[in-house]
Amino acid sequence: MASFNLVSLRDFIPRTFELFEKGEGKGYSWNSFGKDCLAGLIVGIVALPLAMAFSIAAGGTPAQGLYTAIIAGFCISALGGSRFQIGGPTGAFVVIIYGVISKHGMAGLIAATVLAGLMLVAMGASGLGRFIKYIPYPVTTGFTTGIGVLIFSQQVKDFLGLDIAKSSPGFFAQWSEYFGAIGTIDPATVAVGFGAMGIIILIRRFIPRIPGAAVGVLALTLVCFVFGLPVESIGSRFGGIPSSLPLPRIPPISWNVVRDVFPDAFTIALLAAIESLLSAVVADGMTGDRHNSNTELIAQGIGNIASAIFGGIPATGAIARTATNIKSGATSPISGIIHALTLVLFILLLAPAASAIPLASLSAVLMVVSWDMSNVPRFIRIIRTAPKSDAIVLITTFILTIAFDLTFAVEVGVVLAIFLFLRRMIEIGTIKSENDDLIAELTYGDIEKHGIAANSIKALYQKDIEVFSINGPFFFGVADTLQQVLRGLRKNPKAFILRMQDVPAIDSTGITALESLLTQCRRGKIRLILCGIREQPKRALEKAGFINEIGRENVLNTLDDALRNWE
Repeated sequence: MASFNLVSLRDFIPRTFELFEKGEGKGYSWNSFGKDCLAGLIVGIVALPLAMAFSIAAGGTPAQGLYTAIIAGFCISALGGSRFQIGGPTGAFVVIIYGVISKHGMAGLIAATVLAGLMLVAMGASGLGRFIKYIPYPVTTGFTTGIGVLIFSQQVKDFLGLDIAKSSPGFFAQWSEYFGAIGTIDPATVAVGFGAMGIIILIRRFIPRIPGAAVGVLALTLVCFVFGLPVESIGSRFGGIPSSLPLPRIPPISWNVVRDVFPDAFTIALLAAIESLLSAVVADGMTGDRHNSNTELIAQGIGNIASAIFGGIPATGAIARTATNIKSGATSPISGIIHALTLVLFILLLAPAASAIPLASLSAVLMVVSWDMSNVPRFIRIIRTAPKSDAIVLITTFILTIAFDLTFAVEVGVVLAIFLFLRRMIEIGTIKSENDDLIAELTYGDIEKHGIAANSIKALYQKDIEVFSINGPFFFGVADTLQQVLRGLRKNPKAFILRMQDVPAIDSTGITALESLLTQCRRGKIRLILCGIREQPKRALEKAGFINEIGRENVLNTLDDALRNWE
């Protein structure tokens, strides 16, 4: 059985260190630097409207989105375990951030972001990175589809220019307000929104190499400026964007605040871990590279802590921006650092111009993003083709995300993921009687080859020996099946042989089941023999004292040995 070390020294070495390695095929060249600069510039342009749009949708300011993309994006690229990961604000966080700000204010969000960062560092340091990415697909799909629907719902107000002071955080309450304010739709705002959306869709369809979101926002900003359209803009709502970065400030966090925001912090950490590792896996598939999950989680944690210190919002690896980075020719994490520096230059040089950006154009960007996140065809395909249990989990997480809140949906989703895993383990583990197969196999012509006496064949036929094999992990589900097998025997055999060569692992419940089996066998004067035990189960049984309890003479290497020594 393969063994896995959860962490190693390499889990704490960022991929940027590879730039300083010596040897053939290693190191960093000026040619690579040129490619990274171009890729970083392109990704920075793509990230610009997204960073502001995600922050506004989450209840923050456009400046906070930019600060997050700069600070967290820099840390994630410089310290991460992927060569191509681009970090920053993403759609997955919009709903949870909106809820945290509604309940606990901006101070609560900053505290939750710091806590989430610490959790991510702990996950990476403890080696959990390689396991988090295996959360069942129906769970993550239910989340992302639900989040996509919620993001779309949140954008309706700004997209239509509805006269609503502040939208409610709940999905159904929002739509009640929208229908109540339907008479306040602003035609100019609607035109701007549909104009930006149309440009984005057309560019994606016919010129996919051009960043459609950036072009759509820029084009409609120019249209509004030239024609003087009276639509709400970043400047009219937020007063513009500062032309400098804020100073770092350690946020004051009390125990009461920690207790209040802890569930939200856990949700942020889990979503950040899932999305960042999923993004890294996508990057690996596109490039043939192999990321380090634990290093990546540590970098994500540091990036979120740094973002909070500079007044930003939660961040994670962004799949779309990471893919853009790769397609633009990136060769190393330097491109992610250049992406952050590109946003710094925008703040220093062009911040006043950002005040003219119409909010409807940013809503159009997010509506397109929400459609991408929802991936309705994939959602429907899982319902139609996946096992019923997967479809139920998918629909449950989707409904909980929309109808309640994301924190509750994540908690239930994790529990459902555990139950799915347990169900799969139970389905994998089987117990099978082998008496009939052995009688057929051990013909009299084979007796000499196996060295097994004829009375053993007769004992198998008469059920004086019962041979059962366990296939798969010996966990609680298999343990329960074993008890049922024993209760179903028609008579007590003289020997009960349990083959365990196909058992890769055993847990405490399995050990307890074996102890119960031994007690039952002794009560019925049945000799219990185990054969073919593999490394992990044998080590666990040794540690539990079961090997000494059953007697080492009853723990044999092969079935032939067991059949020769059953009397």
